[in-house]
Amino acid sequence: MSTTAHDTDGVRCTMLRGGTSRGLFFEAADLPADPAVRDDLLMRLMGTPDPHQIDGLGGATTLTSKVAVVSPSPDDGADVDYLFLQVGVAHAEVSDRQNCGNVLAGVGPFAVERGLVRAGAEETSVRIRMVNSGSLAVATFPTPGGRVDYRGGASVAGVPGTAAPVVLDFDGTEGSSTGALLPTGRVRDTVLGVEATCVDNGMAVVLARAADFGLTGSESHAELAADAALLERVDAFRRAAGELMGLGDVAATTIPKTVLVAAPRDGGQVATRSFIPVQPHSSVGVLAAVSAVTGMLLPGAVGHELTADWPRDTSTVDVEHPTGHVLVDVVVDTSADPPRAVRAGVVRTARKLFDGTAFPRP
Repeated sequence: MSTTAHDTDGVRCTMLRGGTSRGLFFEAADLPADPAVRDDLLMRLMGTPDPHQIDGLGGATTLTSKVAVVSPSPDDGADVDYLFLQVGVAHAEVSDRQNCGNVLAGVGPFAVERGLVRAGAEETSVRIRMVNSGSLAVATFPTPGGRVDYRGGASVAGVPGTAAPVVLDFDGTEGSSTGALLPTGRVRDTVLGVEATCVDNGMAVVLARAADFGLTGSESHAELAADAALLERVDAFRRAAGELMGLGDVAATTIPKTVLVAAPRDGGQVATRSFIPVQPHSSVGVLAAVSAVTGMLLPGAVGHELTADWPRDTSTVDVEHPTGHVLVDVVVDTSADPPRAVRAGVVRTARKLFDGTAFPRP
């Protein structure tokens, strides 16, 4: 490829941890306008394709090979636009077919740091249009003295230490990838002989019982990753579900995600084991957890029986995953036909890791 200004001069970049993910954050104006040229640059910055990403900034996992492209929003209802891009690790690919709720946690602080949004005296709320789906999120985080403060006492399972809370409230996430909360038009389907609920409230998810895959729901990430037969079955299952959800051939895409549910074992309300899209997740994606809980709240859905003992005086649900817990806030109007998502939210944390110039592989 011919040399470009980005190759010789580098490109301004900030790396942030958002929730249990890590990504490169860019202002859209600093990247090529042509998506194909942009994606080539991002892969060379990440070190893709290479399973180790040794010659780039990626961390050799899908959780650390992510990009946020942020710009002022032309939408009167938003402050900034956020385009999420999932960059392949071993395969040369860049996908914009999904949102990422973890990386989203860093968008508000990044927007303030770069001067795209004016900071409040004590805290700041940033209205973020998620370009991938057109839905809106509001991120609220502390900015004492008009500066982002990443220090705080909030903890996120799977992330060492504590940091300042980033409260995320979602709006318009229903049907983010498929156009409908229940993309098959049914609360329950049978997919390759397994009862499933296909749901899309910020993330296209196919929900099933862990027991139907021969699991207890308490398996460790390592145990799941070592079970080649299980991963092959999960892949076939999600591919068949993707067809039912109207997504076509999903063999080369990251959606739908598979979330397996079971009775809680660590004081939470439901145990989850999720896959992204085939390899097991070390925790659970924010929007995957939101969609899974949304599905479970629907009478007749897979896993609905597990909600019988959930408290009725709160909409917060404690979701267990392999490395801890995540709290999500979900309200669904089950009296509507079809059911309607009313509210979804979560508390995450973020931390700036570096800000400077990144240089792509030639």
